[in-house]
Amino acid sequence: MLLDQKFFDRDVLKVAPDLIGKIIVREFDDGSIKRFRITQTEAYRGEKDKACHASKGRTPRTEIMYHKPGTIYVYLIYGMYWMLNFVTAKSEIPQAVLIRAIEGYNGPGKLSKILKIDKTFNDQSIVDNQRIKLFDDLYKPQITTDLRIGVDYAGEIWAQKPWRFIDNSLT
Repeated sequence: MLLDQKFFDRDVLKVAPDLIGKIIVREFDDGSIKRFRITQTEAYRGEKDKACHASKGRTPRTEIMYHKPGTIYVYLIYGMYWMLNFVTAKSEIPQAVLIRAIEGYNGPGKLSKILKIDKTFNDQSIVDNQRIKLFDDLYKPQITTDLRIGVDYAGEIWAQKPWRFIDNSLT
């Protein structure tokens, strides 16, 4: 079943664990298709979350986080790695889920490389996208939580949030 707008129109702390076990299907320009199961996500919960890009308010970079749920939010880190995120919650509430790992590729930079994710995906809808889709095949993951990675700069309260979701049966 293809994930729809309603799936993303919920709080990020509901969407992030629910994305665990879903299937990312990527159709490439040459017509080839690859499928991977999502094994790890991280939740970023708006302007009050000091680890979230939106904690600095509305900027040209964060504008997409204020768009409708299901919008793809892609940004570059270290000048070389694209990060794949999906906007959640209602429009004007800046929340997003970072896809941190897929089967066989642990790390958001690695998965974006294999999926050939780049800035051309930014601000597109995942719901009606022709190049990338998300499916639910009713797989039931064994989810555990842990701390988000690389957010110590946000302060102890936000760095200690257990907002990373992991499928232990696949990692």
